[in-house]
Amino acid sequence: MAITGAHMLFYTSEPELLRGVIRDVFKWKHVDAGDGWLIFALPPSELGVHPAEGPTFESGMRHQITLMCDDIRATARELREKGITVRGEPHDEGWGITVMLLLPGGLEVMLYEPRHPVAASAAAPRARGGRTPPKRKTLRPRRRTAPARTRPRRRTGGRRRR
Repeated sequence: MAITGAHMLFYTSEPELLRGVIRDVFKWKHVDAGDGWLIFALPPSELGVHPAEGPTFESGMRHQITLMCDDIRATARELREKGITVRGEPHDEGWGITVMLLLPGGLEVMLYEPRHPVAASAAAPRARGGRTPPKRKTLRPRRRTAPARTRPRRRTGGRRRR
């Protein structure tokens, strides 16, 4: 069995407007599946598995898509400048700093700056903050070496050093 990817869905009463925001504001690459139905490539992503208990689950939330960023205050400011409604100010949750975005059709999406290790950066060609991750050394079998010589090698040609 080969899982080759994940397809996520946003349901909204204003799909054309939301597609425009994702295309023009978020600047995500996309393909047109026909009749203006855009399918967007996601930035590096990760999946967290949470317990089915607590206030989020009890409020009726069963699945959630959140958008991550490196600097939530700068990102929220840029989104506001581009006409996106950002509800309130960023709030530190401990595991990350969060704020809610209101997208076309009444869609609420969390934006957060993670405070935990980010799995997406391990799989992505670039790490958080735009830095290229260090190349990992590949472990290779050790070469067999000849036994150490007991006498120093003789030099050939030139003057002999002492």
